[in-house]
Amino acid sequence: MKSFLLKEKAMTLVKVSRKTLETSIELELDLFPQKKEVIIETEVGFLNHMLNLFSHHGGFTLKLKAKGDLEVDFHHTVEDIGIVLGEAISKALGSRENIYRYGEATIPMQEALTQAVVDLAKRPYLYFKVNFPSEKIGNFDTELLKEFFYALTVNAQITLHIRNFYGENSHHIAESIFKAFAYAFRRALTPVTEVRSTKGTL
Repeated sequence: MKSFLLKEKAMTLVKVSRKTLETSIELELDLFPQKKEVIIETEVGFLNHMLNLFSHHGGFTLKLKAKGDLEVDFHHTVEDIGIVLGEAISKALGSRENIYRYGEATIPMQEALTQAVVDLAKRPYLYFKVNFPSEKIGNFDTELLKEFFYALTVNAQITLHIRNFYGENSHHIAESIFKAFAYAFRRALTPVTEVRSTKGTL
């Protein structure tokens, strides 16, 4: 699939790294890969699973290796992965001038139903309305999902609304969130021939 970037040299594969005293992260992202490839090693099993869902359902190549201070907890690792993925998305979007801009998806996962709505203009904002029945999914704190998406939206410079309508199983709810985001994001990337803004720029 051709890149949607018309006014600048196409950048299909982007690489971003982040190294702090708390985490070390290397990430490669391709929003329009010729051949999708997903390799995710974060040391946080549940996040591996969620990012695999995001990559598979969005049709993206994502290669990610992350190590963090898990002896403290998962917080720094999860948040920093959100930061790096957001930076990679922003870099991959380039000028953002020839994309549909908006995307929406409402996705079920058995008894759970979640809606994600995105705007890829450079207006970072997260609305996250999700009530998890449990505080943990295995050893993963469910509150960290909001932290992940906040870091992603700020660094990707996108608007993202996530709203869970209902669900009884926290794992199912989380899956419906990542799948809904993947499909909404993919739809927002649809190529167009004009800037989707009266300002003439995003």
